[in-house]
Amino acid sequence: MLTVLVFAPAAVAVVLLALPRTVPDAVHRTAWTVSSALLLAFAAALWAAHGTGGGYAYETRVRWMPSAGVGYHVGVDGLSLPLAVLTCVLFLACALYSWRERRRVRAHAALFLLLETTCLGVFVSLDLILFFVFFDLSIVAMYFVIAGWGRDQAARAALTFFLYTFLGSLALLLGFIGLYLAASPHTFDMTDLTRADPLAGRPVAAGLVLLALGTGLAVKTPTVPFHTWLPLAHTQAPAAGSAILAGVLLKMGTYGFLRIAMPMLPEAWRRYAPVVVVLGVVSVLYGALVALAQTDLKRMIAYTSVTHMGYIVLALGAAATATAPGDENVRTLAVSGAVTQMVSHGLLTGALFLLAGALHERGRTYDLAAYSGVAARAPVLAAATAVAFFASLGLPGFSGFVAEFQIFTGSLGARPVATCLSVLGILLTAALLLRAYQQVFLGPLRLPPAPGSPRAFPDLRRREAAAVLPLLVLATLLGLAPRPLLDTVEPASGLVLEWLAR
Repeated sequence: MLTVLVFAPAAVAVVLLALPRTVPDAVHRTAWTVSSALLLAFAAALWAAHGTGGGYAYETRVRWMPSAGVGYHVGVDGLSLPLAVLTCVLFLACALYSWRERRRVRAHAALFLLLETTCLGVFVSLDLILFFVFFDLSIVAMYFVIAGWGRDQAARAALTFFLYTFLGSLALLLGFIGLYLAASPHTFDMTDLTRADPLAGRPVAAGLVLLALGTGLAVKTPTVPFHTWLPLAHTQAPAAGSAILAGVLLKMGTYGFLRIAMPMLPEAWRRYAPVVVVLGVVSVLYGALVALAQTDLKRMIAYTSVTHMGYIVLALGAAATATAPGDENVRTLAVSGAVTQMVSHGLLTGALFLLAGALHERGRTYDLAAYSGVAARAPVLAAATAVAFFASLGLPGFSGFVAEFQIFTGSLGARPVATCLSVLGILLTAALLLRAYQQVFLGPLRLPPAPGSPRAFPDLRRREAAAVLPLLVLATLLGLAPRPLLDTVEPASGLVLEWLAR
């Protein structure tokens, strides 16, 4: 079943590329949208049938390269299933939003479908080499999205993105090989490696492997100081590409920490947890402070992603330090909050980048100073942006509040100073988002200059609303009724902590 989920988008992409070039663009758009909607329905059905167990479901295990210990092993649990469904939600939103795209529509649709396969493949993989294959192919697909449909510096941004993240993936591969060589018998299977704890009692080797894994995953997350590729990539990417980059690809890094580094290297993770906590706090504060200084809307949103990913890193580090008897529930809160933050950030930042793209489509610039009083011309756009901004800063009633409440509650006892410093990130985020909203949407009307007659500035169109508003509705539902998500996440979080406590 998971094989169908993963490879169905790629199969649709192949069909689209095989069609004659004379086929109207509307056919490609319709095929992309319908297939994405069906895929989301299928993923939601898998989640509904999964229940609240802590183990893997829908497993498929086939020998692939047996002499090298590599297999085709896929499955989902409470950590990966919400991220797989989030992936389907965001790709459907991007399909709806991209009906406005007029450049090379067939290639655009096929490339996003292929990218969806790679993203889903990462979240369902239970073999390190299979994980690496999908992880690397996602970099390739995103490179072409940025280079092919980005802005004026798209080629430079795509090259920087590719080289930086590909270097991180090579470090990740070195870590995988280290785990493989340490295991007896040699294997790349994640479940076998987790049970075996192959580097137990070997602190130097475990530290080196964790360094390789941590570097590769930190680049993808991105964690300071490995974040420098992110602002340029987001600024130059098309809006749909930015939504997937922030909403899905960044989660591959934090998911890798949960799925690979913590359960497979428990001793090393506990030993170096203070370093992880420091990196999380630095990312929170640095991302917020730099975002506060931005004049470009997309760069500002990109730096807030560094802040929100920093909360996740903080929680994962703090969960490894709260090891006193009776701390089990607190540690589970931290890990569950990290997963909830991944889902919340994906929904809200995806919506923010699509809304920023809608603003750019009307004003042809992301410069905050070029706008004022936009709410008078586009009240629905202004209202949707207000909801996204308030939800992103963690206002009660939205998913961001649930995630941050869990993270801070689960982290405070173990790392009180670090947690208190990270709370400042909320204040800084509130300041920068509210300042940007006031500048763009309130006050006297001012729009970017345009030659000839005054520029038309329509409100949010139906397809744009169909792409963005469901993301905000889902973020609201998760904020008001988070129990279905938490019932899925918490058993899997507890299992990770059991492996970590060995």
